[in-house]
Amino acid sequence: MIRPPLAIRAVREVRTMTGRNLRHTLRSPDTVIMTVAVPIMILLLFVYVFGGAMRVDGHYVDYVVPGIILLCAGFGSGTTAVGVCTDMRNGIVDRIRALAVSRSSMLTGHVVDSVVRNLITTTLVVLVAVAIGFRPTTDPLRWLGVVGLVALFVLALSWLAAALGLLAANPEAANGFTFAYMFLPYVSSAFVPPDTMPGWLRWFAENQPITPIIETVRGLLIGTPTWHHAGLAIGWCVAIALAGYLLAGILMRRRTRD
Repeated sequence: MIRPPLAIRAVREVRTMTGRNLRHTLRSPDTVIMTVAVPIMILLLFVYVFGGAMRVDGHYVDYVVPGIILLCAGFGSGTTAVGVCTDMRNGIVDRIRALAVSRSSMLTGHVVDSVVRNLITTTLVVLVAVAIGFRPTTDPLRWLGVVGLVALFVLALSWLAAALGLLAANPEAANGFTFAYMFLPYVSSAFVPPDTMPGWLRWFAENQPITPIIETVRGLLIGTPTWHHAGLAIGWCVAIALAGYLLAGILMRRRTRD
């Protein structure tokens, strides 16, 4: 029997593992609900409770939505770490090793599942934002740029989460590991301008990875300047994705070493 080329086999394996993970997601609707509900609750909290005290150019809901979009991606990618850790503890990798399937397909399947799932939940969050007054001034080309950048950001966080899932001893620890980068949007330009913060905190908020990504999404959606943020945003996403991918590969080889 003639085996298909390596590239075709890899695509089929990733498709199979992605389908498996998507089915697991559909069988656990509580996870999806929490992934969507938490960012929506934070959106409503900041718009209706804190929004009146915020001083930004334009309407606060237009300012805060880009940060909520990335916060949603952070919450969603945390599920990837838990899923990878659970697979490692439940012996899924041992079953894969008994088959003619590459071990990396399990990780890639989790990452692709995360990207698909997070783009869907992010769309729902944006629809809720529009319902409460968010009015983007963008065009179809800029919307495409938003989708592309958010997908790249989710891809980066998902590979990092996969590495953390391999590093964790149990699913609870994996969930805790992802808390660090889910906290980063709070100390950025997501909710308030950095120039309202103390000097030492302002420096961190302006120079951490999340801020240029938020500012680029904000610029694409509501027309604020993006040219000096876009390159840095893409660079950070690529760097995080590459670091997560390489670290996940190293940890996978160590965890599955014969």
